[in-house]
Amino acid sequence: MCGIIGIISREPVAGRLIDALKRLEYRGYDSAGVATLENGRLTRRRAEGKLSNLAKLVETQPLEGTIGIGHTRWATHGVPNVTNAHPHATKRLAVVHNGIIENYRELRAELEADGARFETQTDTETVAHLVTRELDRGASPKDAVEASLKRLEGAFSLAFVFDGDEELLIGARRGSPLAVGEGEGEMFLGSDGIALSPFTDSIRYLEEGDFAVLEHGRITIYDEHGAEVTRPIKRSGGKSFYVDKGNYRHFMQKEIYEQPEVLSHTLSSFVDMTTGATRLPKGQAIDFSKVRRIALSACGTGFYAALVGRYYFERYARIPCDLDVASEFRYRESPLSDVDLALFVSQSGETADTLASLRYAKAEGLKTAAIVNVVESTIAREADLVFPTLAGPEIGVASTKAFTCQLMALAALAIRAGVDRGVISGDEETEFTRILAEAPRLANEAIRLEGAIEALARKMATRRHALFLGRGFSYPLALEGALKLKEISYIHAEGYAAGELKHGPIALIDETMPVVVVAPHDRSFEKTASNVQEVAARGGEIILFTDVKGASSGIVDGAEIIAVPEMPEILTPIVYAVPLQLLAYHTAIQMGTDVDQPRNLAKSVTVE
Repeated sequence: MCGIIGIISREPVAGRLIDALKRLEYRGYDSAGVATLENGRLTRRRAEGKLSNLAKLVETQPLEGTIGIGHTRWATHGVPNVTNAHPHATKRLAVVHNGIIENYRELRAELEADGARFETQTDTETVAHLVTRELDRGASPKDAVEASLKRLEGAFSLAFVFDGDEELLIGARRGSPLAVGEGEGEMFLGSDGIALSPFTDSIRYLEEGDFAVLEHGRITIYDEHGAEVTRPIKRSGGKSFYVDKGNYRHFMQKEIYEQPEVLSHTLSSFVDMTTGATRLPKGQAIDFSKVRRIALSACGTGFYAALVGRYYFERYARIPCDLDVASEFRYRESPLSDVDLALFVSQSGETADTLASLRYAKAEGLKTAAIVNVVESTIAREADLVFPTLAGPEIGVASTKAFTCQLMALAALAIRAGVDRGVISGDEETEFTRILAEAPRLANEAIRLEGAIEALARKMATRRHALFLGRGFSYPLALEGALKLKEISYIHAEGYAAGELKHGPIALIDETMPVVVVAPHDRSFEKTASNVQEVAARGGEIILFTDVKGASSGIVDGAEIIAVPEMPEILTPIVYAVPLQLLAYHTAIQMGTDVDQPRNLAKSVTVE
């Protein structure tokens, strides 16, 4: 989760840009930079590594500009170095960017054909040249940005300053958060309220597709259609550091909405987006061609992520996998002679049962690896290999963004394993990584279904029980969807493999039993459709999460259908998790429960 900050002032801004970036360090980064206008001319300072390196550089090479932008970068496209660090610039502008521009290769080729000369490996530089071309054609900065946004595919937030104009700052968002704030004679722009809270307690959060034009004394916000709109002012909690909810009702909702951004950063740890090649995070090395068997273990939502991981490793890398709930792993005393890797999944990295299982595996002489969200945690410290998920702080007890980032990490690891084992060719690897890069955009499109899902939740809140069904990759999603619903709404819910319906659960079906079916139009769709018909024949209330093709198949009359975009099968667990989270969230709101801190539950279970 890179950090963005922008300031228009009458005083030099470089020091405050760096101070604001320090408040965004929790988001993770590997380089940083600022750009200001001095006497109308763009000037940049960039540094690899920690913000202290940038601060020292600015001390020795001061910037006096009164307008500027700053950025902490977590590398996606291009290695982490000064050349690839933000802000990126042309003769006309400088830009900072969070997210992934999916179609940057096509745009870059088009711009190079028009004479643009690129200096970096990043997707961000494509945006700089795209807007510059519009400016060179005579467009105003506002019109140039608006026209360019229509060409971009992906999930992103952007901030621009323009050479020769010390009165103008433009920001835009699609899938990645961005806020604007107003002070006394000053205007501010940032990734979230944390960055802006030292400067102002008057903050507006841009909504999906918005772009904002900031000038001295004025902020004008436009929606995705170019119409001027008003966004409500939110009062922040003051000048101290805190992780705030922004304009969201609960942390859980905020964390659902952060998924497009954090998915892109997790992916960047495992994929060089410039070449399309998979890679392991720095300092973590394993040759999967020597792995005969993997033992997977986790608790709760992490266990369901590991279940998806088993599907990934077995299908795409052809590595057999064992899977255990961590609280059972060490007590089962399974023979581990042919297990070459024990892989543990945990959000906190402190889960007692998972930690005990890791220690048991180490005692048995196994190589251990951990997928964790907290790299300073005990599990991360004790594992031989650490694969961070980069989801950022997750405050809501019910896991959302940590889960989908775990899935992204597992998918990328499985592709890496397939390459090591010769199961996946170089061309296939490139295609898989291109597909994985679509996840942030598709997750964002799933979030935009929130209104329809909220309407379904009003009905769900009147029920006391629910069944969730799925096949293949959708089976773990059925389990996770049921868990989310019961965790925060306290409605009893159970997830089943759809093929198990006739082996018991069908006895529960009547007109009072909602049945949530996760069924993308994949290789299992027709079989799942038969199960849906069995539910319908018994008067069950059906809620179907499928894609456009599945929705048009006429699977059953009277079903409530949420149609997400079509996508390759490897992405379905990641993307379909989002509407299931929203269903649980809005049902809980209707029930009046404490969404962020549900009864009897803790974020990190540190006792057995």
